[in-house]
Order: sequence, then structure tokens, then C-alpha cells
Amino acid sequence: MAGDGEKEEEWVWVRPPSTADADWWGGGSDPDPDPSRPLKVVFTGPAKYWTDAAPIGNGSLGAMVFGGVASETLMLNHDTLWTGIPGDYTNPQSPDVLSKVRKLVDDGKYSEASKVAFDLSGHPSEVYQPLGNINLEFGDSHVEYVSYERELDLNTATAKVKYTVGDVEFTREHFSSNPHQVLVTKISANKSGSLSFVVWLDSKLHYGLSVSGANRIVMEGSCPGDRMAPRENLGESPKGIQFSAVLDLQIGDAGVVQVVDGKKLKVEGSDWAVLLLAAASSFEGPFKKPSDSTKKPTEISLNTLNSIKKMSFIQLFSYHLDDYQSLFNRVSLQLSKGSSNTTEERATLGHDRIQVNALGQHKTEGLKSVNTDHFSLATDDALVSTAERVKSFKIDEDPSMVELLFHYGRYLLISCSRPGTQISNLQGIWNKDTEPAWDAAPHLNINLPMNYWPSLTCNLSECQEPLFDFIGSLAVNGSKTAKVNYETSGWVAHQVTDIWAKTSPDRGDPVWALWPMGGAWLCIHLWDHYTFSMDKSFLENTAYPLLKGCASFLLDWLIEGRGGYLETNPSTSPEHYFIGPDGKKSSVSYSSTMDIAIIKEIFLSVLSSAEVLERTNSDFIGRIKKTLTRLPPTKIARDGTILEWAQDFEDPEVHHRHVSHLFGLFPGHTITLEKSPDLCKAVDNSLYKRGDLGPGWSTTWKTALWAHLHNSEHAYRLVKHLFDLVDPEHESDYEGGLYSNLFTAHPPFQIDANFGFTAAIAEMLVQSTMQDLYLLPALPRDKWREGSVRGLKARGGVTVNISWKEGALQEARLFSKNHSSLIKLHYNGAVAEINLSHGNIYTFNRFLKCLKISPQSEAATYP
Repeated sequence: MAGDGEKEEEWVWVRPPSTADADWWGGGSDPDPDPSRPLKVVFTGPAKYWTDAAPIGNGSLGAMVFGGVASETLMLNHDTLWTGIPGDYTNPQSPDVLSKVRKLVDDGKYSEASKVAFDLSGHPSEVYQPLGNINLEFGDSHVEYVSYERELDLNTATAKVKYTVGDVEFTREHFSSNPHQVLVTKISANKSGSLSFVVWLDSKLHYGLSVSGANRIVMEGSCPGDRMAPRENLGESPKGIQFSAVLDLQIGDAGVVQVVDGKKLKVEGSDWAVLLLAAASSFEGPFKKPSDSTKKPTEISLNTLNSIKKMSFIQLFSYHLDDYQSLFNRVSLQLSKGSSNTTEERATLGHDRIQVNALGQHKTEGLKSVNTDHFSLATDDALVSTAERVKSFKIDEDPSMVELLFHYGRYLLISCSRPGTQISNLQGIWNKDTEPAWDAAPHLNINLPMNYWPSLTCNLSECQEPLFDFIGSLAVNGSKTAKVNYETSGWVAHQVTDIWAKTSPDRGDPVWALWPMGGAWLCIHLWDHYTFSMDKSFLENTAYPLLKGCASFLLDWLIEGRGGYLETNPSTSPEHYFIGPDGKKSSVSYSSTMDIAIIKEIFLSVLSSAEVLERTNSDFIGRIKKTLTRLPPTKIARDGTILEWAQDFEDPEVHHRHVSHLFGLFPGHTITLEKSPDLCKAVDNSLYKRGDLGPGWSTTWKTALWAHLHNSEHAYRLVKHLFDLVDPEHESDYEGGLYSNLFTAHPPFQIDANFGFTAAIAEMLVQSTMQDLYLLPALPRDKWREGSVRGLKARGGVTVNISWKEGALQEARLFSKNHSSLIKLHYNGAVAEINLSHGNIYTFNRFLKCLKISPQSEAATYP
């Protein structure tokens, strides 16, 4: 580790914008970008609970930074650490059970069908496991401290801690580098020779420790080979995933390092220290047993560390910053209550930030630098935590908190889902328990799809790649499940999955377990990715084969039903019971509204894909066209709401958390205000009937639904509802809400609502189809009277910049890098048909008049 002791090396240079950048960013008519806007989660003390800690991650390697003083813990995670081995996701007895269930449903015996359907359930998913901890002990001298500050800086993806002991100021900086696949920590003191501490690793899993040389700790361990707690006789369990974590310690010229107890490293009298942690596992894909893996985790980790042994902290940070900001800086959002209080609001938040435009470039007034040592949390000699700001939101409705939570979702997605990593699970990649809530397993009936909602609209399409890789794995296992369990072609996946690409039903009640639409919902992301990217190669080589396999299953799953329609039988509405005609609680019937809505989306996506790929003349496409005409329509119940099941059953839980029957409006596309106003009115009634209460993910889904009804008032009401500070000691008393680190609560913590919130805010500002683009469709004009958003994406490969004042559109700029299109531009009831030629920036006023067309000569090099 070279040169970290030199103060002048603690700078990262960023280039000034080009003329083309400035033109795209906006001229004098745009609101001036505010350099003082904070994008920091601020804490006034060390974390007491896990949900007080700051999450960092590089897609696969994550940590929760607690910020303790006398002792510090970094709880570590690696996205490939799961219990179990590849499974058999078939049940040869299922066809017989399926016949019995279908007969009972046909006879109207829904409660009996629900009981028999238990025999269609399978085994539970495997369980996501924690990697371990980096433990730091600074001794009794650090018990008394002052001037404590802790923050998570979203602009730099860095967690920082600062405090003073006596006359010495200590600083810690943490980030997880994607380019170099290491977790990096720098600890420094402003007085020479003042830094002393002990560091070691441990884990809740089976592990062993050794010290290599004078400055390296090696931890090797294993995950359980099954989901049960480890037995005393490990020979009874299959060999699980093996892992390794290697910690490398570097210090300045001053100070010494000693080995303690053969497992710990002790630093004394140093100026600074840098800790580098690399981790790897034996996981070699969902189809290979850990016992057959040829991967050597320790060797991989050592090679990772050896590859950067000549790099300084600042070099690592520079690469990290460039990589992270190339994604994060694509989008900016500024919201304000109005010009009268803008200056005052922003003055209370004075944190430094480099502005960047929607093309991912820094906006500066010349060559500017970032000092990585300096950070200031205090404003007006006071430190206001993000938790306090969440608590006060119900009163002050601070728009900058909406900005912060919006960007926090983007930060988390970048930090837990990158090309080559695993999918974001129920908790992203962050987990402290060997038995986490709901196994931290991806749930396909809302969690996993919602995790990736912001990826397209919020300009992070690369972060979707793990999802597409995973769908490919599901298709392999799901084809076996479809063939054996249901005697169909194609492939299927159900309600829950894991790293082994489980596709069979979950264990337990069919109200959640029996839901063969999970793979189909995920496949909607495939077509959406094409519509945003216009990447024909992706459509042909990745999306269409998976869509076709999914559609093949659905064609076979549909059977002749009542009234000449085709139906799904058995069918459930996720996790929601109904009262059957016999007065008994039931879950299984036929043709739930969500089933049919998802099937319609898949069939329409396949037809659209076939048109693009010029494959419309086939028996397969002909069969889909014919089948579409025989699907039952979406129905309206007697009370004016969307019918959730095929019949107007009694609902024993009208405020149920799921809003599955409203899928067609969002994230589906088959219900729209223009084409189906009567159904939209029924959606409106359904949302009122369901109510606003619910877990975090339910709140954000409802926010997006209200946005698609263009009801800005109710969409904002749900935004405000999420800002409820959850007390970890009494979290069961809450529905939804936010923890002090801005993790969203079910409770307990589920990450889906973080992503759902970000997506919902984007939907309030921009909505699109392949033919239409809506500007500010659900802007709460009285709450965010002034503002701007830059870098959001619309279908057709269009990048959108918008600014508004006094609640009205001021200016919109549209740009497409590679694709020309004819679209209808909508704003406040006005419609303009426009022709967008790729490579040009189009500027429109509030009347949708095109004021300017200018070439973006450098656009081809940017997202």
C-alpha cells in the first residue's frame, strides 16, 4: 500500500464538462443545480441495532458499518453464501393431486380443493447466510469521546465515521469496490502515532482462522448443506458451499503490527491503517453440487488481494468512485416547496456535492477536486440525523427527504446487483442471521419483481443483468417442474426461490405456495428491458427464448373452462383467502384476476417480440393469438371494485396487503386511463377499499398505482405514509415505515420497498408506453412546486429531463441515442405528436411546442 501517508494524495480529479454536456444538462432556463443538496444518510451516534448500521456493497460483497468507537463491527455478507445443494424440484405425485383439485374446483368445492392442494406443495427454499464480521477493538482509551459524526454518502458510496478522543481526531472510511472486488477500510488519526487497535474475523457459520505472515488473517468456513441448524455430526449433512475471507492489513511507516493469539492482528502507534478484505465461495452455479466444485475460495481471495498489493488507498477509491458514479450520476432529482423557502431549506442542509448530468458526467466550473479525508455533517453548529428528519417529515414534509430516499433506492440497487452477481434477494445482500426472516429468499409474487422496478426508469439497466441470468437458470429447472408436476411443455416457477433456482411450490398453505405465475411475472422484465433499450440482440438471444418457454407453459396450463373461456385451475390470488359459497375460508379456485392479467402480458409480449424479430408466421404465434381471444376479461364486482377472483367471493380481509388484482394497471400495461376508463375507476375504488395501511412494499406499490391513475394527491399521501420511523424494539407495532438507516420495513426489514419507492417516484414524474410519453403525470404540485429531474428513461430508448416551476412544466428535453421514434407527448391534457430522431436533443415548453432541436454530438459515448 503505497503513499497513503501523504496528505496531498487524498484528492480525486474530475474533468470539466464539454459544451455538449452543458447543453444537455440545461441552459439558463433550468433551475440552477444546487451544490449544497445533501445525499447523505446521517447518524448522530454508533448503531445500536443492525438497522442503524450503514450498508455498503459492490454487488456481491457487502457490509453493515456500525460505527462503534471503543469497539467496531463490520457485519459482512457475500451473495453466494446459502444453505443447501441443488435440489430436485419435481413431484411425480402432483398430476394425480392436480386432477383431484381441478375436479373439486369444477364442483365448486373450494374449501376442499384448498385442503387437497396442500399435497401439491414442495420443499421450502434454502436460506441466505451471513459471511461473518470484521471486529475492531480500540481499547478503553476510546470509551470517552466527543464530536461524533457518522454518515453514508450516496454520492461516493462511502460510509464514514469521525470522532475525537482527547486532542486526537479519528476518521474511518469504508467502501466496497466493484472494480477490484474488495472491501476497503481506512482508519486514520490526525496526530502521529495515535492509532492503536486489534482486528480479527469471526463468523456465525462453521469456520477456522489462521494468520498468514505478519499482516493477513484467513478465515475459511462452510455453509450448512441443508437448511436445518448445523448438527454436531456434520457427516450427516451434504457438503455445503465453502467460503473464505482474507483480511490484509497495511499501516504507515510509524507503528508496528503483532500477531495475537494466533488469530488476531494488533496495531500500535500508527498514523493510519488500511484494511482490505476479499471473499469468495465455492458456489459454481445452481446446477453444480458444492462437493463437485473445483473453485478454491482462499486461492481466489488471495489472488484478488495480490492483484492490488501495489495500489494505494486513493487509487482504489478513485477506481471505485469512477465505477460507481458512472451509474449513480446518470439521474438527478431536485424537489422544492417553492422559491420562497428554497434558499432557507437548502441552507439548513449544507453538504458538498458535485453535480452531474443525466449522461453520467460531472458538472463543474472547471477542474475540481474531491478531498476524500474531509467530510462535514454539521450545519449551523448542529447535527441533525436522518432519523430525526424522518420523524419530522409528517410535519415539515421536507422534499429533500424524498430526494434522499429516491436516490437511496438507486444506491442500494447498484450496491447489491451488478453484472455477474446473484440477484438481489429479500434483503438485497445484507443479512445478520443464519435464520433470517422468510429465509431472505427472493419471493416472486412481489419482492423480486419489485426489486428491479427502478432499473429501467431510473437508468440502471445494467443492474438488471443478474435477473436475466437467473431467469435463464429458472427456465432450466422449471422445465423439469412443468413436465413432471403439471405434464406441460415450457417452464414454470412458483412463489419463492433461492440461489439453486428452486422452481417447485413452497412448503405449506397453497394460499402462498400454489402460485405457478412467478416465472411469468419475472419474464415481463424481459420485454420491458427491450422496450427501454431497443436492444434487438438482447431480444433475440435472451428475452425471446425465455418468453417463448414461459408462454408454452401458460398455453398448456390453460384448460377449457366456464362460459367458453379458457381458465387457470387451480388458481390463487397471492396470499389472500376468500370465503366460498359454503361459508368456509378457502384459497384455491380458478382464473384469479392476477393469473389472467399476467398471462395477457406474456402473450402480448411474445406477439410484439415476434413482430420485431419477424417471426409472426408460425403455428406457435397463431396459437397465442387464438388463445388471447379466449381469455376471460377483467371484471368489475358488485361494489364497483376490480373482481379479485373469477367469482365475487366474500373477502374476509378487505385491507389485505397485496393488490394483486390491480396488476393490469401497474406493473402491467393492459389497463390504462385512455383505453379502459371504467376499469381505472374500478381500480380507484379497489385502492380506496384496500386502504392505505400495509407493509412498506404494499405502500410503494399503491403509490405507483395511484400515479398511473394520475392521482397525484393520493400518490403523495402514500409517499408521506412511508415516512414513519420504526423503533426496532417494537417493530411489530408498525406497518411499513423506515428504520434509521432508511431501510424499509415490512416489518421486519425487506428491501423491496426501497426499490418500490424509487420506482414510484419515477412513475409520478414520467410514464411511457412504446407510443406515448407522459410528463409529470402525478406531480403533487402543491408539495413540490418547483423542481427538476434529469436522466430518467422512457420506452423507446428516450432519456428525459424535466424542470417545472409553480407546479407547471417549464421545460422538457428528450434525447435518444440510437433509436428514432414517433410518439405522442402528453402533459396536463395536451397532446403533441412528435418525431424524435436519434442523436438530437429536443426541447419543449409547457405547451409542448418544440423550442429547439440541437445535435448531441457526444451522446453516442454515454448511456
